[in-house]
Amino acid sequence: MRSILISLALIVLFAGISCGQKNKTVSKKMTNSIQKEGLELATFGSGCFWCTEAVFQNVDGVEKVESGYTGGKVKNPTYKEVCSGLTGHAEVIRLTYDPQKVTYDELLEIFWKTHDPTTLNKQGNDEGPQYRSVIFYHNDQQKQLAESYKAKLTQEQVYDRPIVTEISPAVEFYVAEDYHQNYYNLNGNAPYCAYVIQPKVEKFKKVFKDKLKKE
Repeated sequence: MRSILISLALIVLFAGISCGQKNKTVSKKMTNSIQKEGLELATFGSGCFWCTEAVFQNVDGVEKVESGYTGGKVKNPTYKEVCSGLTGHAEVIRLTYDPQKVTYDELLEIFWKTHDPTTLNKQGNDEGPQYRSVIFYHNDQQKQLAESYKAKLTQEQVYDRPIVTEISPAVEFYVAEDYHQNYYNLNGNAPYCAYVIQPKVEKFKKVFKDKLKKE
């Protein structure tokens, strides 16, 4: 009996070690505008948006981070639809940042160093095209910087395998359901947060000490 209970406990624990856990359907709005002069937008996908959001929320100069969906062919997608892998959307974060405090190049450095850009449609236990490594650029300068950075990483053979990061123009961005926003800070004790996101955030803070927001 004891072995059965232990097995059940492990099943419950590891069921939570993936991003696709809830299927609530809440209406979302499409947004693509900046509300404060002097700020710029950047959009990145590097696996589960809970992880990506938790990292970039700590960056000095980043004023706002939103989790959402983009790059797909379905209007107003729900989380359940995106998780099916059939809509073409990626889970991404769109951040509003102050280029006087943090440059796009610095954001690119953080992006590439906080996930594995060599695994196609996969990050850890999260699999599917919605978890692809992708940069959605908002202007020609961002496109040039992203492509140059990727080429430099490839030339210097930073990774053992080819970089599969997609670089595409920004299209309609749909804000994810409310319960996805600020997920790590609100659900720090959840298994996925404790075993996947927390180690990633701690590693980020050690590597990028000079880029952290001052407490």
